[in-house]
Amino acid sequence: MPELSPGDDAAAVNSLRTAVMRLSRRLRHQRVDESLSPTEMSVLGTLARCGSATPSELARKEHVQPPSMTRIVAMLEAKGLVRLEPHPDDRRQKVVTQTERAESMLAASRSKRNAWLAELAGQLDDDEWAKLREAAPVLEKLAHL
Repeated sequence: MPELSPGDDAAAVNSLRTAVMRLSRRLRHQRVDESLSPTEMSVLGTLARCGSATPSELARKEHVQPPSMTRIVAMLEAKGLVRLEPHPDDRRQKVVTQTERAESMLAASRSKRNAWLAELAGQLDDDEWAKLREAAPVLEKLAHL
């Protein structure tokens, strides 16, 4: 592979940023439940991916302040999407666990978004689709760094 100049790298980073932001914005519109904010959906996704967590662990993972996470968890609990349980080792803390209702809602949301994205990908040629499949693990890694 030829060595890229800093200008090429900057252009690639700018192009990647723009494409990811636009695609993310479009994916957000493919929601099943419009009553949840993107942040609330993100918290449910984190619980699905990582399992139960304390509110402070969730705040760190979601990059929000602990008081904000306390409010988010309270709203999700009021909607029946999470439950708070006593921490097994520290009675001062609670553990947040998603409910079956949240699991089924997330599954429906994933299904809708995957179908939408598959429809878009169907418009790519074979070479573009192969490159995208190859890039997916790298994008996944970037998303979790």
